[in-house]
Parts: sequence; structure tokens; C-alpha cells
Amino acid sequence: MAMRLAYAIHFVADMDRAVAFYRDTLGLPLKFASPEWTEFSTGPTTLALHPASKENPAGTTHLGLHADDIAGAHKALTATGVRFTREPAPLHGITLAEFVDPEGARVSLSG
Repeated sequence: MAMRLAYAIHFVADMDRAVAFYRDTLGLPLKFASPEWTEFSTGPTTLALHPASKENPAGTTHLGLHADDIAGAHKALTATGVRFTREPAPLHGITLAEFVDPEGARVSLSG
């Protein structure tokens, strides 16, 4: 059940301001930009920006893990007591699940 950190999804109040900061001030290479989703190339882990919402307030970050065998990872994690809030299902061209860590943070698992 090998997993890796694939995304750090940071929720922002102002996409243009956030893109300018990460691209122009910090110098991160812009991979893709849109009003709803922006990505920066940061090596094996992608920094993604997403508009904030009531569920995801500005300044919070959501981790996105990846497992090549998402069904196996889901089964193994469930067996250890991990509480999934979204079972693995197709979404946006990938299989996506979500669980809650011990601190209550939502974590995505893609495959």
C-alpha cells in the first residue's frame, strides 16, 4: 500500500492575488491557471490553489495522497480503523476517496 503526497490544496480568498504571490513573489513555476483551480510545478508534489468556501475557509490546506492501488489502500486503511467520508469513486477523470485524519482534517486519496 505505497502512498505519496501528490497535492497540497490551499484554499484562497483571491485567486489572482494568490497566483501572483506564489508565481511572482516566490517564483514557483505556474503549471496551469483558472479561476477555480491553479497548479504550480513543485517537484513530485503539486501545490494547487482553489477558491475558499464555507467548508474550506481561506488559509486552510487540504492534503491529497495518491496510491496506485486505491482499492487496496482503501481496504487496508479501513481495516486499521480509518474513517472514510467518501468511498473510492470516479471523479474528474480519476478515482477519488476521502478520509478524516485523527485531528479531523479531510484528506483526499486518488488513484
